[in-house]
Amino acid sequence: MNRLAQRLSSLTNPFLLHHGATPSAASSSIVGAQARGIRVQVRDGNLELALSVMERRLRASGMERLIKRRVDHHLKNSEKKVLAKKLLMLKVRSEDLGRKLRTILVKKIRGM
Repeated sequence: MNRLAQRLSSLTNPFLLHHGATPSAASSSIVGAQARGIRVQVRDGNLELALSVMERRLRASGMERLIKRRVDHHLKNSEKKVLAKKLLMLKVRSEDLGRKLRTILVKKIRGM
């Protein structure tokens, strides 16, 4: 029974239905479900164009950065130290810029 349910759910997946099925069939089989993620339409069988559109949308949404940020391999202690130092410097730099901006805004408000 579970295999049959999995097959039916894969057949009614909105991502799979987006290409090749009619919109009315997709809406009738999935009631109230919202598709999440990035959807790309393949027009006239042009898969390369669809992939380039998907890459642009991934970059624009910030998903590419999240994927690259994941570390799936072991980091040596020296690499961890370098990354920690870089993050610390970024934090210090942003705090300094925040302080400078705050003083500029305070001076502007007070009319100095």
